[in-house]
Amino acid sequence: MGKVNKANLKKTISYLKRNGLGKTWYAVRERLEERRQRPYDWIPPSEAQLESQRTDWEEKGLSASFSILVPAYRTKPEYLRELLDSLCRQTYPKWELLLADATEDHSVERVAAEYADARIRYIRLKQNRGIAENSNQALSYITGDYAGLLDHDDVLTPDALYEMAAAIEAGRRRGNIPRMLYSDEDKCNGDRTLYYEPNLKEDFNLDMLLSNNYICHFLVMEKELIQKLKFRSEYDGAQDYDLVLRAAATLGEKEASILHIPRVLYHWRCHTGSTAENPESKRYAYEAGRRAVQDFAEGAGWRARTEDTDHVGFYRLRYEGDIFESRPDVGTVGGRLVCKGRIAGGRLTKEGEMMYAGLPVRYSGYLHRAVLPQDAYAVDLRNIQVRPECRELFRRITGVSYQTVPGTDIFDVSRLPGDCDLLRLSMELGRAVRDAGYRNLYLPERTVKL
Repeated sequence: MGKVNKANLKKTISYLKRNGLGKTWYAVRERLEERRQRPYDWIPPSEAQLESQRTDWEEKGLSASFSILVPAYRTKPEYLRELLDSLCRQTYPKWELLLADATEDHSVERVAAEYADARIRYIRLKQNRGIAENSNQALSYITGDYAGLLDHDDVLTPDALYEMAAAIEAGRRRGNIPRMLYSDEDKCNGDRTLYYEPNLKEDFNLDMLLSNNYICHFLVMEKELIQKLKFRSEYDGAQDYDLVLRAAATLGEKEASILHIPRVLYHWRCHTGSTAENPESKRYAYEAGRRAVQDFAEGAGWRARTEDTDHVGFYRLRYEGDIFESRPDVGTVGGRLVCKGRIAGGRLTKEGEMMYAGLPVRYSGYLHRAVLPQDAYAVDLRNIQVRPECRELFRRITGVSYQTVPGTDIFDVSRLPGDCDLLRLSMELGRAVRDAGYRNLYLPERTVKL
């Protein structure tokens, strides 16, 4: 947020206790530099854009309907009104709100009764059974094609459902019906006078998801899929993360049905005691998240152990033995290259951009992504390990047989001609490995110094 406050101080002290003075020093330096370099201010859609959306959705053939699930419990009236107002301001009209209330008194019900909108459906729960089971009770009431998840003190941007409906229709026209969609998001303070820390996400990236619930909000899932999976109470606090991981496992090779909308459509409110403001306030949620990742790995048959990283709520899978034996989906494993204390190579994008280039090696990068395992379009040949089944493919592209540096599992790059185009060969191999049905996995802890 660009300033020292009580919440940031608590986070720093907690980080210091877990990781020591040296790592804390670099973490603080990095955050201060980020705040100087990346000012952020959410810019809402113009009224002209919103009015256009209100009038053109039918003409564009948008038809998806949404059931927004909100489990409520002792929600502050002013926060609940802002949530309800954000729904009533949606430019796309085909929605309903399922407000599943477990509050002991009638405070939530009274606020809902202030709204004469039949789309707002108040559901009185007989008892408070925790957020997962409370949400499950609302699942049976869904009438929309898709269910959207909204926390009881957060808000949607006015174009949120329009953008979701437009993405669904575009997918249908391509012959690929979306089954799960998510948008970018940001945080706001209690009275929504300040917006900060935007989470500008990647398209679906399984291994990044296994490191952290980067998908988070705003999440929309096909009705049949969410009703089949349900929420699991043993993962309360990380029930959405567990749901998304199981959805990813269910969709399997149909990752194209998971769509990312690169627009901020959700404001995550931060106030005293919230997870967004103070991660330590819900440590149990991050422990549940770690168990959800472990459950995914075991369900996939991987021999791996889930560990916490230096950062609360971020995880790492440690594979036992040969990673290719555990991960039949992985064709290459790449690591980062470091020169003079900065990242000089590693993960490559589809456009040939070197991710995290120039970042100090002791920094974790934007939302800690530079230190997380993640899928890559391609990885740098100077620090690569290739699956045995892909080594003939490697030979055809590079012109040399695959041999490793003695005592390591890393390709001996000295076998390549000195004048070869390493970037081009890395990109060609990455593309070929993907076309063959494998992933290129980037593991930043595998470091080679240049």
